[in-house]
Amino acid sequence: MGFDKTCRQISLFFVLFFLISILSFSNIRAEGYYADITIDVDSSGFVTIDGVTNYPGLLVNNTQSYTLKKQSYWLLNITIEDVFSDFVYAMTLPEDSSINYIKSSGFIQIQEDQGNLLVKGFGENESFSIVAQYQTEKQLEASSELIQFDSIHLVLIAAIILLVLSLVVILVRGKKEGKRTGEQKSDEVDHDFKGLNQRQKEIMKLLMERMVPLTQTDIQKELNLPKAAVSRNIRRLELKGLIEKEQIGMSNLIRLKKK
Repeated sequence: MGFDKTCRQISLFFVLFFLISILSFSNIRAEGYYADITIDVDSSGFVTIDGVTNYPGLLVNNTQSYTLKKQSYWLLNITIEDVFSDFVYAMTLPEDSSINYIKSSGFIQIQEDQGNLLVKGFGENESFSIVAQYQTEKQLEASSELIQFDSIHLVLIAAIILLVLSLVVILVRGKKEGKRTGEQKSDEVDHDFKGLNQRQKEIMKLLMERMVPLTQTDIQKELNLPKAAVSRNIRRLELKGLIEKEQIGMSNLIRLKKK
């Protein structure tokens, strides 16, 4: 009897050890996943995912596997059940899109960038998921009403449009030089940032705009990014010789490296 009891105890110990080993391996693997990506969706529903990640198969080029169109509505669904230690994404929808519904793991914010809707999000220690219903077709009610106007109305409208265009041309001419200067500066900045990913460019631009050293906490709050993503990209910028750290007390000050 004593021998049988000892065998059962040993068997139970090995079963528990096996289960704990499996759970530990799963947690270690999940904690290792990260993603710092951009998601571009064009008007035909093709999706391109680019950036930095160690999750297999997440980066794709021109695929329709994440989108589905029903009548005038598009449904985008990017869902990964595995847990990510941290993820950051910026998703651009087609020009003139309007979002009817959106749900994402982590935190999200919606902005407009040059006529395109930009959805930014981040999360830590959770699965990665974006589900959005959006519409790209423009409403043509105004055009339908315009067709019903008679020729006199059309002449009056044409005269008003010409007057408005003349005023716009006068205003635009005064701003062209400033705009060209801004574009040239932007081209120079983009040229200097060749070889950097989107997150590293944002950190560099922030340091150049502030012109003063910033702590990692300052950068994290300004760019609304997880701590792990900021640390990882700062480390890579430092290795590339673009920034340098200075320890002040318990904090590290980040500044552009002097050439």
